[in-house]
Amino acid sequence: MEKADSPAPVSGQSSYELLIVGGGIMGLWAAVHAERRGIRTLVTDAGRLGEGASGGLLGALMPHMPDRWSEKKQFQFDALVSLEAEIAALEAETGLSAGYTRSGRVIPLPKPHLNKIALGHSRDAERHWRAGDRRFYWHVLDRPDVDGWIEASAGESGFVHDTLAARVAPRSLIAVLVAFLRRAGHVRIGEHAGIADLDPDRGTAEINGETIAFGHCILAAGHQSFPLLQGLTAGLKQPLGQPVKGQAALLKADIDPALPTIFFDGLYVVAHEGGHAAIGSTSENRFDDPISTDAQLDVLIETARVIVPTLRDARVVERWAGLRPKAIDRDPMIGRHPDHRRLIALTGGFKVSFGLAHRLAEAAICTAGDTDCGFLLPESFAISSHIAVASR
Repeated sequence: MEKADSPAPVSGQSSYELLIVGGGIMGLWAAVHAERRGIRTLVTDAGRLGEGASGGLLGALMPHMPDRWSEKKQFQFDALVSLEAEIAALEAETGLSAGYTRSGRVIPLPKPHLNKIALGHSRDAERHWRAGDRRFYWHVLDRPDVDGWIEASAGESGFVHDTLAARVAPRSLIAVLVAFLRRAGHVRIGEHAGIADLDPDRGTAEINGETIAFGHCILAAGHQSFPLLQGLTAGLKQPLGQPVKGQAALLKADIDPALPTIFFDGLYVVAHEGGHAAIGSTSENRFDDPISTDAQLDVLIETARVIVPTLRDARVVERWAGLRPKAIDRDPMIGRHPDHRRLIALTGGFKVSFGLAHRLAEAAICTAGDTDCGFLLPESFAISSHIAVASR
């Protein structure tokens, strides 16, 4: 990172090359990449690290459909493949487990026309789901290839079993990232440290009554990033993004943690270690209480009990709700703000954050340092693209 970008602190003022606002999955991955590059960094969160949407239960890492291939689908594919090695490296360094496995995914096909579409997707996956010598598949089957996991009657016209999908235990991955950063040499962590004032042009922020000087600021505060960005962006006619509430549950059952994730009509059932299955999630644009659960979650739980025999009598051990950041154009929102060179957005992951955060965060760090990451972000991810949509 260019030293010329770092403002000179006044007497008694702390100064960092990089300030990361937000200690969720995006901000923590950004801090990991900053540590690896030797960038003097402060990570701040208004609460505890990872306690917002990043502290959920589900952890499903799902690929896009392999048809109509695009730069966005290629980016997501590369990210999902590379995440495995990234997590393995952090687990080796910390001695902790992130609860990651490439479990695959099972999708019931209740209608005949869906089987025909799935066969086309299988051919698409043969062409596109390739990473060097590695191949991933979209198998179309007459019946589930795992006995006793999903009811055969759920797929009257067959089943898909994709081998690219994976899962991670969200809280375990957060714990791995935090453990890495707590022993870092270049990164300082500040919890319960909300931003009272942010001036990206001067390169200053007020945090718990202290003025911090910075060279660059990465704004990774989830849905709370949107109002901050809106206040710094002229000409907007619509909000840059919104919070979307999600509800999920954790059930206790005697299941194999390697079982594939089930996806059925918006419902995910994800097997985890310790005999747990996570069920979710709702997508609520309107809500009264962001952290309460209600009958909408009850419907998901009951649907899961119907199609997964081993969950019929499973005990619910936790109900969870939280707010995920959805940018106006739905895609993640990444990049340097067009009017404030020091300010870099890193938010808007919505449902795909855990699968893409390591790559998106690396791109943000490369932007701050004006360096080449070796890969390009899809144009629709750029904050300038979202600003253009919100200005119409």
